[in-house]
Amino acid sequence: MYILKVIAALAAIIVVLTFAQMYRKKIKFFLTGFDSRFSLSEISLLWRTAAVCGLDDPHSLFWSKPALSRCISEIKSNAERANDPGMQHLLAKLYAYRTHVEAEASQKRGLTSTHSLESGLRLRIVLAGRGVFAAKIVNNARELTISFPTQNGQMPVESKDWIGKSISVYLWRTGDARYIFDTTVIGSGVFFGKAVLYLKHTEKLLRTQKRHAVRTKCNMYASLFIIKDKVIDYNIVETQPGYRCLIEDISESGAMVRIGGKGVPNIQLKLQFTIEGKLIIMFGVVRTVEYNSNIDQSRLHFECVHVEPQMKNQILSFVYNIMSPEERRTYELLSVVENLEDAEHGAEMRDDAEKAEGAAGSDTAFAYELSDTKIPDTTDALIAGAVGNG
Repeated sequence: MYILKVIAALAAIIVVLTFAQMYRKKIKFFLTGFDSRFSLSEISLLWRTAAVCGLDDPHSLFWSKPALSRCISEIKSNAERANDPGMQHLLAKLYAYRTHVEAEASQKRGLTSTHSLESGLRLRIVLAGRGVFAAKIVNNARELTISFPTQNGQMPVESKDWIGKSISVYLWRTGDARYIFDTTVIGSGVFFGKAVLYLKHTEKLLRTQKRHAVRTKCNMYASLFIIKDKVIDYNIVETQPGYRCLIEDISESGAMVRIGGKGVPNIQLKLQFTIEGKLIIMFGVVRTVEYNSNIDQSRLHFECVHVEPQMKNQILSFVYNIMSPEERRTYELLSVVENLEDAEHGAEMRDDAEKAEGAAGSDTAFAYELSDTKIPDTTDALIAGAVGNG
């Protein structure tokens, strides 16, 4: 009798071990899903989606950006066909996890030395007793070469008054974080015909803030509306045209918006535009303004305080360049048509396109574009909005 019990116990152990081995991958997947704060039903759906996507290692869904993007694309397609709020909620969680994965990767590539800073980065420089100045990195070699610091486009401090001074430098590194470092101005000179200062390198580069949202560059025209109502109705879709503006970068939490004229900070705005043919409405506040008097235009740093969940998912889809299978097929078809048109029109068209693309990066070229499209000067309207809000 005792021997039979032992045999039965051994058999049970073997069965458990066999099932554990068979379902080891699934058990690991579900445990990781629970650790990542997904519900049981959501993890089950992700497991099935990983199978549909043909992932050899479903567990890679929780650490691989390409694998995660493939599955988001599949779920996005299903959510749009079914118009299911539950699927949109799952998409929001997946995008949040995608942002978490991006943040982890960003943290690993954070900088610790000014030797690694790229040319072109914009700087804010604090000189004790003289205020805050704007500059940018123009070269990085034995010393850090920056454009001559300015205030409101002017150079109020002469070269001799910079040399030997200790300064604090602040910068945003695209897709990474804000950095701060202290250094010394070791000289001045001319670099490619422009006045510059030379800064001493430092290994004490402090990474102070990580953006909670990932931004991507874009060129999307939008309608801008000034909010004057104390109680905002988030359900109203504007049918009349607003002030035309250009969105230069975007995230779920804000955007960089280019307008004609001089912008005003702390104004409540509403942006209305489309992404992939779908309406997006963002409500928020202008936190800071960069005004360029030479071309009479402003960049508004717009912080979003409200966007509907489905619209937020659409923005994130654009940020992470995720297309549903249907959208991808349409995109590929359009690409084929464009290639045929290029071949028909010849090399001259391509040369013109390349020249236009090269010019698009400069503020001067963009000024002509604004002039051609007659984007209105929003200065008076923004000021009126400020008075109305006050």
